[in-house]
Amino acid sequence: MRKVVLFLTLALFFAMSGLATAKSVLKIATEGAYRPFNYVNPDGSLGGFDVDIAHALAKQMGLSKDDYKMVVQEWDGMIPGLLAKKFDVIVASMSITAERKKAVAFTQPYYYETGSFVAKKSSHLVISKAGLKGKTIGVQTATTWARYLEGVYGNVVKIKYYDSVDNHNLDLKSGRLDAVLATSFYMSSWLKTEDGEGCEIVGKPVDDPKYIGQGCAIAVRKGDTKLLHKLNAALKEIISNGTHRRLARKYFSVDIYPYGKK
Repeated sequence: MRKVVLFLTLALFFAMSGLATAKSVLKIATEGAYRPFNYVNPDGSLGGFDVDIAHALAKQMGLSKDDYKMVVQEWDGMIPGLLAKKFDVIVASMSITAERKKAVAFTQPYYYETGSFVAKKSSHLVISKAGLKGKTIGVQTATTWARYLEGVYGNVVKIKYYDSVDNHNLDLKSGRLDAVLATSFYMSSWLKTEDGEGCEIVGKPVDDPKYIGQGCAIAVRKGDTKLLHKLNAALKEIISNGTHRRLARKYFSVDIYPYGKK
């Protein structure tokens, strides 16, 4: 009996010791397929503005490299994955919308965006209901741009959905689409590449807050109020101390945040 009691006591001790030394790692998700905001480098590491912001926030929050981990998640599984606790934070250019706010909690915005229609230069496409009637437009699924297309042009165009912006751009180049709609920053960068040759932005920027929300922000589960507060405080600090602007200038030639105006 004494041996049994001793064994149980030791087992309990080691179990409690394991709990005491177990380290909680903050998991931060991004898409990894939305250059220049987030992408996977040839060596498998993550890069992009979203990724740099995530690292800057972690540092500002006092986290070491062992305290957090960046993970890749496909876009349409982003919010479901957060709610299922596969990760704790989303830093993936997610726009704040009323629909998403029902499921997750957002920080203050860390940048503001517009959308752009892009078509081949030879198309002479006009962005209007009459000009787009019968056209096939590509867009990434489960995005604000998809919602905009559905709400504004859904009764006159054929919408083709894609799992990534890169894939709908490939179909645009191959002639399977008349145009695509995506974030202006992304499409402007793409047009400067070899892949974007022969294409151009058509029409005015899309900035209707009814569809695209009130800026892009970081998402957490609604119950994680302490984490949300820490992220907001860290975000406020990296904006005020110039870190945010310095990181943005690596990728963009124009300000994507109204510094000093918010």
